[in-house]
Amino acid sequence: MFIIAGLGNPTLQYAGTRHNVGFDVIDMLAEKYNIPVDGRKSRALIGKGIIHGTKVILAKPQTYMNLSGESIRGLADYYKIDEETELLVIYDDVSLGVGQLRIRKKGSAGGHNGIKNIIAQLGTDVFPRIKVGVGEKPRHYDLADYVLGHFSKEERVQMEEGYQRAADAVELIIAGEIDAAMNEYNRKVKSKEA
Repeated sequence: MFIIAGLGNPTLQYAGTRHNVGFDVIDMLAEKYNIPVDGRKSRALIGKGIIHGTKVILAKPQTYMNLSGESIRGLADYYKIDEETELLVIYDDVSLGVGQLRIRKKGSAGGHNGIKNIIAQLGTDVFPRIKVGVGEKPRHYDLADYVLGHFSKEERVQMEEGYQRAADAVELIIAGEIDAAMNEYNRKVKSKEA
């Protein structure tokens, strides 16, 4: 079994913001694999289903971003998974270009409060993750205001492509092919204007 957790903030005011890209990827997976995310467990919205022969739990923690680890810890305990091999976390990254992906097997929080809380709750930084780029914060912008802001029309198109690549990467990762996913999706995506 695999828990695929997308990070974000609950309530409509945060829908479509940079900080909620994890939720957006979960929504894409839910639609693609016909897995309704309408159950509740451990302060998360969850959906149970199958992706390429593997049982999965799609999860959207409802604890607000900075306490994501509380929900994920509860899910990991309840479903008795090995976080190092059966947990995949998807979240936003301001150090990557819009729609770019960076897949890692482990790593620090890199200043991301949701990941910081997950590491604190799990007691390890060894768990697979997909970072989805939301673009670098412009100078003179407050980081919180930036990540809670919305994408421009052009950025939204790039993000949709990024979500599709993230969904494709999920398939490889749950099939045990994380190295192949890193080789394929960690490359810089050429912008359309080039």
